Amino acid sequence: MIKKYRKKPVMIEAIQLTYDTHVQKDIAKWCGGKIGPDGSVFIETLEGQMTAVSGDYIIKGIQNEFYPCKPDIFEQTYEEVQGDG
Repeated sequence: MIKKYRKKPVMIEAIQLTYDTHVQKDIAKWCGGKIGPDGSVFIETLEGQMTAVSGDYIIKGIQNEFYPCKPDIFEQTYEEVQGDG
């Protein structure tokens, strides 16, 4: 029998990648990634290396892992927490 499931509410940390060089450096340092020649950030994820491009969000998951997420998926899945959460 097929059952329905709801995603548990968990709080994550995330930042949106931009073309700003200073932001790229800070993001790469935060997630342990490397900046590519086009400003993308290469991230080692649990599934292998992935690339985040400008506009993508980089998410720190519940196991302190990092991974990129396209903005449309991010905005459908997450909402900003105000205050301390």
